[in-house]
Amino acid sequence: MSFRTVGAGAFFSLLLLGCASQPTPEDPATTNPSGVPASSEPIGLAEKLASAARPQTDRTRDVGRKPAEVVEFLGFEPGMHLLDILAYSGYYTEVLSHAVGAEGRVFSQNPADVLALSNGANDKALQQRLRNNRLPNVTRVNREFDDLGIAPNSLDGAITALNLHDLYHRSPSYATSVLRRIYAVLKPGAVLGVIDHIGVPGRDNARLHRMTKAQAISAAQAAGFELVDESELLANPYDDHTLFVFGPELRGITDRFLLKLAKPR
Repeated sequence: MSFRTVGAGAFFSLLLLGCASQPTPEDPATTNPSGVPASSEPIGLAEKLASAARPQTDRTRDVGRKPAEVVEFLGFEPGMHLLDILAYSGYYTEVLSHAVGAEGRVFSQNPADVLALSNGANDKALQQRLRNNRLPNVTRVNREFDDLGIAPNSLDGAITALNLHDLYHRSPSYATSVLRRIYAVLKPGAVLGVIDHIGVPGRDNARLHRMTKAQAISAAQAAGFELVDESELLANPYDDHTLFVFGPELRGITDRFLLKLAKPR
């Protein structure tokens, strides 16, 4: 579909309306110290993520990222031990922390080059996110892919969001080698979720920070994963896949694929 300025603007306006409709902090008398509304009913993930206890920047991103729906699609549940691959500043680290709860654990992985970007911006952001034991079920894994320090066959799942394209454009074989390292620490039957900006064959996807869905599937299958399902949950029909993903027209609302892969049982 051709990119239409008016159409994209309308779509973006809808997203802004979505941001504006996000729940506002409740009266202090009806909330607990975490900012989650008090209730005798179990609190769902969507309600936890809407809490004012989460950073406002994260809650704004939720409109385009739909984290509660992504977690549900991937089948991540309370009590699981999960890996956030290339966590950067920790957006999905925090989402997964709320998803697995007190009985679960999240490993937030970043290699040295990611932590050093922009004068250590990601490192500082993660430090702030985890300050004062704010997310006690999170363990930082500041390690390279070839030495994750995680026991083989020990994790229930993993996710990599909006960064597999960088590994793939370094070289397809490098992407597969990284995914093999992830495969090794997952239990048989464990799920790997992959989210990325959609590219199309023949484009300069490396420059645009995109990749084709077929490339992601191929790299994962070469590492031993099986494709279980895919979703259009993060689709945006106004993105024609020709623009830089960090440009003002599309930042935060690119057309994305969502893959559910698994290590065979």
